[in-house]
Amino acid sequence: MDSLSNVLWYDSPAENWDEALPVGNGRIGGMVFGKPADELIQLNEDSIWSGSFRNRNNPKAYSNLEKMRELIRSGKTADAENLCYDAFMGTNENQRHYQPLGDLHIRQSGTAEISGYKRYLDLENALCVTEWQCEGVKYKRTVYVSFPDNVMVIHFTASEKGKISFTAAIDGRDDNYDKNEAYDGNTILFTVSDGIPYAAAFSCVSKGGKAFTDANRLKAENADEAVIAFACQTSYRTGDYEKLSVSQAKAALRKTAAVLQKRHTSDYKRLYGRCELSLLDNSGGNAELPVNERLQKLRDGGKDNKLAEMYFNFSRYLMISGSRPGTLPMNLQGIWNKDMWPAWGCKFTININTEMNYWGAEIQNLSECHMPLFDHIERMRENGRVTAREMYRCRGAVCHHNTDIWGDTAPQDKWLPGTLWQTGLAWLCTHIYEHYLFTGDRDFLSEKYDTLREAAEFFIDFLIDDGKGRMVTSPSVSPENTYITADGAKGTICQGPSMDSQILYFLFTAVINSSEIVDDSAKQEDDGEFIAKIKELRGKLPKPEVGKYGQIMEWAEDYDEFEPGHRHISQLFALYPSDQITLRHTPELAEAAKATIIRRLTHGGGHTGWSRAWIINMWARLHDGEKVSENISALLTHSTNINMLDMHPPFQIDGNFGGGAGIAEAVLQSHSGEIDILPAVPKDWESGSVRGIKARGGFELAFSWAGGKASELTVLSCCGNVCRLVGNASEVSCGGESIPVTHEADISYFETEAGKAYSVKF
Repeated sequence: MDSLSNVLWYDSPAENWDEALPVGNGRIGGMVFGKPADELIQLNEDSIWSGSFRNRNNPKAYSNLEKMRELIRSGKTADAENLCYDAFMGTNENQRHYQPLGDLHIRQSGTAEISGYKRYLDLENALCVTEWQCEGVKYKRTVYVSFPDNVMVIHFTASEKGKISFTAAIDGRDDNYDKNEAYDGNTILFTVSDGIPYAAAFSCVSKGGKAFTDANRLKAENADEAVIAFACQTSYRTGDYEKLSVSQAKAALRKTAAVLQKRHTSDYKRLYGRCELSLLDNSGGNAELPVNERLQKLRDGGKDNKLAEMYFNFSRYLMISGSRPGTLPMNLQGIWNKDMWPAWGCKFTININTEMNYWGAEIQNLSECHMPLFDHIERMRENGRVTAREMYRCRGAVCHHNTDIWGDTAPQDKWLPGTLWQTGLAWLCTHIYEHYLFTGDRDFLSEKYDTLREAAEFFIDFLIDDGKGRMVTSPSVSPENTYITADGAKGTICQGPSMDSQILYFLFTAVINSSEIVDDSAKQEDDGEFIAKIKELRGKLPKPEVGKYGQIMEWAEDYDEFEPGHRHISQLFALYPSDQITLRHTPELAEAAKATIIRRLTHGGGHTGWSRAWIINMWARLHDGEKVSENISALLTHSTNINMLDMHPPFQIDGNFGGGAGIAEAVLQSHSGEIDILPAVPKDWESGSVRGIKARGGFELAFSWAGGKASELTVLSCCGNVCRLVGNASEVSCGGESIPVTHEADISYFETEAGKAYSVKF
């Protein structure tokens, strides 16, 4: 890999947060501005949230449930929505929200007259570096957050001895903090008791000169080299958060700067180095420019495959930096947030955004980074049972369209287009099955089987007959759209929106298949009866239907949309991330899906970053490489800040992960039990290569291509499953021995053994 796609570099400091560069270890995050004289690093820790858990379930819901359903059946939409406000919204409008840790300021000498300035983010090594020259001295400041040592490290060097002097201090939080004082001679302690209490400690050591505290400031004077270690702990994870934060900062500094960085980079590269994508450089030299200039060249009509490649790599960097085992899952901004009251509370929005954050985890060979999401699903289960019981008198567990650090499952907001939607937990649980499909981890599936079952169990009780023999959700919404009835009235509350049925089909299928896979010890005594009921219900779910515009219908009735260009395209869940609509197996529905996307885009859709990212994945599933390229370009030119983070606007990180996943889907797809290489590669990607990309069934692939076609690939079998490839494989070998290949229509398949690599020629 080369710097054209692995280094984000700039020739001037960040002027604002949207130009700063992110660092993180899944738990601690920072946005680095790269200012020589007055550096600013805005700090986060993933468990710093407001308040504590509170029961927000509306006690009036169940007693009004049948009345609500009857109003919907009778077409009395306005009355249904008035009742929703009264009886179904959360008793407190908001869940808890994510908050910043504080701001770290570093005022450094040696900045009188600067030349040779450069700042960059090294994606291969997860290092954020600022370099400059002053009076013949070369200065360098390196920032990273170490997962093995649990600290942010700031390393100062200079080309001459005795030239490093700085003052570091922490503030922010709207002046809302308690202690901000010297803990000892080289450590500052910063504590906050509001919300979830926490403590941050930062300590310094130097070679030459001296490092010391001065009131609430940390100083170094005339040092040859210096290192600051910053640690933070909260009461969410430990009772003695002050002591632990101090001990972690001090423990890190007992290691040399070289050892700290080596431990960090070795741990990081173990994950980042698994996967590599290389695309033909068609930039005409633009790929050598700073990222902000490259983005402008693209906006001016230029081409830059290496920028798309960088976007793919950056999404993997963000995944590793924002979600590691033992941390919380990534919220709307990952772990990077500067505001005490961030947009939408910076929570886990689960009517697409949280799920999109993890679309790339498996295909990009970062399964470990998926684990925080599964941990959080477990935190939601008990609350989900309470919400299911108190609001709906249903068994199982349910969550609406948002959750928070406490796993709150009651309705969030008082916003009709989104609030009363019960399939949030159901969608999250499909990620459990997807993780199994990619990894083949039966132990994991057995452990999570009861979670899958509980999410499905809610709908055994909740689904109702729509009068046509179909089982549907009611009341519900199609996130986050509004329809127009035949008489011109606007509405949101409905029964049987298409997305609900598609999610439940996916979930029920996952439960049915999992029941056949997991150990008997993972099943309850009534599992056979339960599975029979789920199969029955799955057969009665509404199927995707084609409407009057040739589109996939969004609602049970063929309503017009109030916003034809709406950012959500919920009715195409069946196309992506599910596979109920595919080009190969349901061509008529695929054409209707295409018409749906075109209708949305024609009316101004794709105007948010995450929406555009979803569209990239949809076009990939429809095997339209040129539309993939067109929408990647739109994502980069209209929805990407110069630091390469997604613009909603404001900043949301989901577009980064959705875009990274979409680039992967263009190169490899593995849904419907078939592996399809290069299904949606644009003409501009005429040649390239990929290695370490994952496919369902437990396969890891490597191949190169030219003229848009691959002649040979390597398939590593991780689970020993049958490998089914789209295309006519002429020869398969393993260790020099020929392997029998069976051809069935346009599918080639062969037996594999776990741990062995197979060479396939076409």
